Amino acid sequence: MSEKSTIEGLLGRALNREYLSIEEGVFLFENASTSDLMYVGNALRQYHVPNNTVTWIIDRNSNTTNVCIANCKFCNFYRRPGHEEAYITTIEQFKKKIEETFEYGGEQLLLQGGHHPDLSLDYYVGLFKELKSLYPNLKLHALGPPEIAHITKLEQSTHEEVLQALSDAGLDSLPGAGAEILNDRVRRLISKGKCGGQEWLDVMEAAHRVGLTTSATMMFGHIETNQERMEHFVRLREVHDRRPEGANGFLAFIPWPFMDEDTILKKIKRARNTCTGDEYVRMIAMSRIMLPNVTNIQASWLTVGKKVAQVCLHAGANDFGSIMIEENVVSAAGAAFRFTADGIQEAIREAGYTPQLRNQEYEYRELPQNMKQQELDHATMIVD
Repeated sequence: MSEKSTIEGLLGRALNREYLSIEEGVFLFENASTSDLMYVGNALRQYHVPNNTVTWIIDRNSNTTNVCIANCKFCNFYRRPGHEEAYITTIEQFKKKIEETFEYGGEQLLLQGGHHPDLSLDYYVGLFKELKSLYPNLKLHALGPPEIAHITKLEQSTHEEVLQALSDAGLDSLPGAGAEILNDRVRRLISKGKCGGQEWLDVMEAAHRVGLTTSATMMFGHIETNQERMEHFVRLREVHDRRPEGANGFLAFIPWPFMDEDTILKKIKRARNTCTGDEYVRMIAMSRIMLPNVTNIQASWLTVGKKVAQVCLHAGANDFGSIMIEENVVSAAGAAFRFTADGIQEAIREAGYTPQLRNQEYEYRELPQNMKQQELDHATMIVD
């Protein structure tokens, strides 16, 4: 069989939402044209979300602490215990951040932090309960599988018990943080202190059993192979397929390229962010092709900029993510893009779509009246 007929056959199967193998995904990614991948990605997007709407969200990505013992080589954000710049966010600081988020029209706190050796389950249960007591309408999209794994080890408990306690305390949904690449060869080299790939997946399965909506991510473009990228997709879709009846499972998938500015991974492993705009668009399309059971695909404008993200809306993405009132982790490694609420809606319109505000469950929200616009400084106004 010729290469052309093989490509056509695989693209045809993808259009029928058949599951492609790791090897088939690699072959398509390395041999199909960008236009063909975009066509199939967009067709699958129209199957899952058959309209001209592109969703977005207003939330704030805040951090409980920057103290972390995981020592990830791609992270410039963390500080070791005892460091002079180490902090734990206080309730008063959270109150200021949350009230400001409400002023900007948001209703959700995307709350994450490091692997702090002294912050136990009791700390997070107490924090979530207090925040929900102060702000009953606040949505907590918080922590992530590596943090859940870390807390579970501190408690000598189980993932499900920890997640149930957090859910009971007010956790609304679990982000897909810390996935990087779900292959332990890669994880040993870039994030040895975090949970392995299988434990990341185990935490997500437990979250689905508890009834928490989750998302999934991929950070690519460092030391992984194309084979390992496709393996990542396959492992995610298998977990999503095993979700209990009625559970949302992975409601969204978000891939983004490794940001390398001043990272240890760049200095020691000589890893560079070589991901071009074309490669990112291809990865968005491959996300649709390899994850035909996941409804929403988000383009990461924060890391690739407005223009590339707009192209992604024609390659399979149906979501533009958050305006990012605050974001500290990826920005510390070189992501310099920002949007206001007006700016993100205009970018969606420029791409030929209708913007629609949503919540974390991908339910539509009305745009709040008299909402305050962010004031962005010159350094963060770059959205091209």
